Amino acid sequence: MYQLGDRFNIERRTVSTILHRHGVPMRRRGLSDDQVNDAIHLYNLGWSLARVGEHLGVNHTTVLNKLRERGIPTRDTHGSPRVDAGDHR
Repeated sequence: MYQLGDRFNIERRTVSTILHRHGVPMRRRGLSDDQVNDAIHLYNLGWSLARVGEHLGVNHTTVLNKLRERGIPTRDTHGSPRVDAGDHR
């Protein structure tokens, strides 16, 4: 979906909507345990979520979710530790 979105200059969600409308079967693509380990390693080296996602062929949000599942502290876009919305320190 990301490749189609890039190719036709439309949002991924638009691609998804069109494919669903035409009954195209979808597969969910995630990251294997080895890929998550690779993502953690690259992120800890200072790579951005976007760069890690591009390297692994997934969206940065997928990488972020997997890092959170593993309890890996994440950074904001300025490199500072990310504070959860519910954390009012």
